[in-house]
Amino acid sequence: MPLEIKENVYWVGAIDWEERDFHNFEIPRGATYNAYLIVDDKVALVDTVKHKFFGEMLRRIEEIVDPREIEYIISNHVEIDHSGSLPYIKKIAKDAKVIATEKGKRGLCKYYDCADWEFQTVKTGDEIKLGKKTLMFIEAPMLHWPDSMFTYVKEDKLLLPNDAFGQHIASAERFDEELGVEEALYWAKVYYANILMPLGNLVNKKLNELSSLEVDMIAPSHGVIWKNPAKIIEAYRKWANFEAEEKVCIVYDTMYHSTTLLAKAIAEGVASKGVEVRLFHTRNDPWSEIVAEILDAKVIAVGSPTMHNNMFPPVAGFLHYLKGLKPKKKLGVAFGSCGWGGGAVREINKMLEQMGFEIIDEGLEVKFRPSEEELKKAFDLGVKIAEAVKTK
Repeated sequence: MPLEIKENVYWVGAIDWEERDFHNFEIPRGATYNAYLIVDDKVALVDTVKHKFFGEMLRRIEEIVDPREIEYIISNHVEIDHSGSLPYIKKIAKDAKVIATEKGKRGLCKYYDCADWEFQTVKTGDEIKLGKKTLMFIEAPMLHWPDSMFTYVKEDKLLLPNDAFGQHIASAERFDEELGVEEALYWAKVYYANILMPLGNLVNKKLNELSSLEVDMIAPSHGVIWKNPAKIIEAYRKWANFEAEEKVCIVYDTMYHSTTLLAKAIAEGVASKGVEVRLFHTRNDPWSEIVAEILDAKVIAVGSPTMHNNMFPPVAGFLHYLKGLKPKKKLGVAFGSCGWGGGAVREINKMLEQMGFEIIDEGLEVKFRPSEEELKKAFDLGVKIAEAVKTK
């Protein structure tokens, strides 16, 4: 069923309970594609849904108005999980004008046959009057595509920011309070870490721009709607500035459990000083959730066995993924095991340095299975890491 989120503003999106992959990161709780119908003297549809959920969206619209009455279709973002149903609704609402940025128009016309579509391109500050309600548009290039924009319903103090402030979680709950604000913030953190982490400077600029608006609800195009917008805005500010907690993330993989023993000993050393520590295995834990924890961790310890004088491939793959997300203000340390010849620790340090990490120790590399003495060295390394968390 549709849901009225503000007077005459309705959620008409779709819930994707089965999806597990987005942009090649794991989304274990599925996804939603949120579209919003605004009913006034003129009717506007803000964003659509992934094409295979068009029927679901259409049924919700039909419970409110005849879809042929839609006069404006707002495309905040070209990506097909939001625009995929646009060609189908356009065949029904034949006279509806498509509203997008100039780059948005170009992108839509690359994806779809839009020769017969009437477009109106908009820039920041442009407005459309629907009757009692006014839509104002705010360009948001690279948050997270060049075409992206936000739609602000002035009278309702309602921000429709497409992907910004979103989360990948399929749920019957539509609001943060219903799902649980802390759980909503966690999934927003996973989303931010895997999509927006490289864009912190742009996020900060956009937050500064939004501070001039009165916003009492944020309705993104993925996940739940924020009745508590200050919570997610505060979290975005923290994440954009890479504000770190007193936390250590240990990320490792292993062939014969020698590196596992080192990882656990380091974790014990960290915990012995009262510092939070999280332990992750690159093949057992979703990378999306690992980088969410790295986002606000102060120290990242990376462990790998040596293979062909280099890192174990799963560790190398994870670090390559992390490098693309451009984490900042991090301390790093490497550890691992090897046979007769080493190399993994050296290569991990190189990668961490390339990412701009401050290396706090030359690292620990042991041959074959670690001895009790070497496990003590790993524990002591954990203590050193904890001290760095508290002092740097």
